Amino acid sequence: MAVDEFSRSVQMGIQLSRRICYGKDKASMTAPKQPSMKKSLSSSSSASSLRSPQSHRPSAPMVYAVIVDPSTVDNPDICSYQPYVYGRCDPPALVPLHMHGIAMEVECYLDTAFVSVTGTWRVHCVSSSACCDCRIAIPMGEQGSVLGIEVETTRRSYSTKFVTSQDLEKVTTIKNGFLMKGNTYTFKIFQVEGGSYVHVNVRWSQKLTYQDREFCLSIPFTFPAHVVPVVKGTPNKEKVSLNVISGMETEIMCNISSHPLMVCSDDIFAGLLLQTPSRNDCDQRDMFCFYLLPGSNRTTKHFKKEVVFLVDISESMHDAPLEKTKDAVIGCLSELNHGDYFNIIAFNGDIQPFSSSLELATEEGITNATEWITNLIAEGGTNLLLPLKQAFDMVGKTGESIPLIFLITDGAVEDEKDICNTMKDRLLDGGINCPRICTFGIGSYCNHYFLQMLAHMGRGCYDAAYDVDSISEQLPKLLKNALSPVLANITLDALQNLDSHELYPFRIPDLFGSPVIVSGRYEGNFPDIVKARGFMADMSTYVIDVKVRNAKDIPLNKVCARREVDSLTAHAWLDTNQQLEEKVAKMSLQMGVHCEYTSMILVQGDRVKPPIDSVLPEEKYTKLENHKMIHLKNLSIGFGNLMASVDGVPPGIEEVEEKEPAGMMMQAASSVWGIFLDRCCCMCFIQCCSRMNDQCAIVMAQLCTALACLECLNCCCEVCDSCSDLCS
Repeated sequence: MAVDEFSRSVQMGIQLSRRICYGKDKASMTAPKQPSMKKSLSSSSSASSLRSPQSHRPSAPMVYAVIVDPSTVDNPDICSYQPYVYGRCDPPALVPLHMHGIAMEVECYLDTAFVSVTGTWRVHCVSSSACCDCRIAIPMGEQGSVLGIEVETTRRSYSTKFVTSQDLEKVTTIKNGFLMKGNTYTFKIFQVEGGSYVHVNVRWSQKLTYQDREFCLSIPFTFPAHVVPVVKGTPNKEKVSLNVISGMETEIMCNISSHPLMVCSDDIFAGLLLQTPSRNDCDQRDMFCFYLLPGSNRTTKHFKKEVVFLVDISESMHDAPLEKTKDAVIGCLSELNHGDYFNIIAFNGDIQPFSSSLELATEEGITNATEWITNLIAEGGTNLLLPLKQAFDMVGKTGESIPLIFLITDGAVEDEKDICNTMKDRLLDGGINCPRICTFGIGSYCNHYFLQMLAHMGRGCYDAAYDVDSISEQLPKLLKNALSPVLANITLDALQNLDSHELYPFRIPDLFGSPVIVSGRYEGNFPDIVKARGFMADMSTYVIDVKVRNAKDIPLNKVCARREVDSLTAHAWLDTNQQLEEKVAKMSLQMGVHCEYTSMILVQGDRVKPPIDSVLPEEKYTKLENHKMIHLKNLSIGFGNLMASVDGVPPGIEEVEEKEPAGMMMQAASSVWGIFLDRCCCMCFIQCCSRMNDQCAIVMAQLCTALACLECLNCCCEVCDSCSDLCS
């Protein structure tokens, strides 16, 4: 189910909900006002506020009733006369449920936010004698990652947990869960009674963005008006709690009007946090986390730069991906300083350089490059090694500039490990003239761990746009950040004096326009003060005294888990190391973060009736039995899709939800019958039959009999499903 189809289903659901009669208890005949919780915790406009109100994309945690049979739509409290609606909804309509209360708790540590949302929704749109599935949608912020979900209904209880690939073989084959554009995760729960409540608790982590000394937290939390209960006296409570523990000994400000979390420091600021592992930690070495913030001192001299853009123009980049990439690169060219050099290499199966050598960033040169890149056409296959070698041969010759190579691609190639090993040899010295590699992946078909590994080797940065719409936001952000180097070749003296240490990533990246945060494990002792060193733009050495302290209030294992899992997964992929894969899987199970070697499953438990009949309505179902494990899909990004890249499949996140063939057949047949009845009234039908000849009447009788049989078959299937639910 893609975003457009999802929006159409919600629009259909809103139209169906107009059938519901609320009687005299309706609060108002007009649409309810927008809830008070309409601001996102962000210094800029939230992503949700930029969406069209008619798109119906989830802009907050939402629950929808999945309506296949529109005749079930009714007020569960007041049985009203409803004109019968023929046919079935294909795809199913999604009716937004009324929200009766929601609470959000956010804990911010360093650059990571942990969000917990607890809410209650009521199935207000289905008659009390019927049931429906419910779809839960969870929109998350920057680099959002689901950590856990619990759902309680009258009939069933659901909870998530991570399992290894061996345990996944025991899981039922039911397909559930997928990731939509806008980093929204959605999944279904089954057979919820009309008029009952759905209690949801969901947890996820996401990154805080950093710009102009401000950490910004953007959480989709804008609720549409149609989720507010319309019955008088119905409670609708909202609560938000934000807790910030920065881990920094510098001044922190929080601007209430726009919610930025500002770090007040003009100079480069650094710190190092230590923590001992818990007893159940799979790695019993001590933990450390080193952070470095660029500050706001704009008087320092700028690095001279040699910039080469490697732009993928293979067939799969056709249309929007390439056009958005062109716009980002053209915008980046205008940010180059006088004295900088640049070049652009377009690549598919071959390479097309803008120039045979680096060009000075003059107004004329940038204009010529803009015209040249505008005329690029997407066609052919993908070869990554050739443009990388060409870029390496162009830069790092003068010794007066810092070389920057930007690789932008949407595809996977066969020789990715060979490319990494080749680049490793060229990056071995790690000097100031050694190229910095910054990578950007588009869609889900490129190998994002390969791109991360290249960025780690080149002391650069990595980012991705998993859907095409995000390119315009994410790619310019990466380019602007990397074009502002502050400190290069950063080292920590104290690491060499430890008994042993392991760093994630294995090289400290250069300090660009956003913070550098690395974590690791160690054996030995850190001194109270350690020295961090790096090169400034004038090639002088900049030394920072970094205070070491224990992280008492910060769960470093949780904050660093995502970073460590991704770094180790990239190493396990490159080295084909099974032991490292097992270590990553253990970390995933221990910390509750997804990885490529574990899967999230949904454990469903059915509630059964107690033996005593005289029980309260809320105690209708109590004991949990018949546990069923359901595989939740699309939580991991994978190691690329070589076949899709070879076939030139356009980038984009996989948003396909499988349907049962039999269900599709019945929906199609009944939809045809519904369309037929919608077009013909009873009198017209009788008059038409009176003018038919015998042969036509026989054909019509046979057609009606066939359609009636199909509808009877559908009715039998529904009755059997209901009976099986009652028996269970």
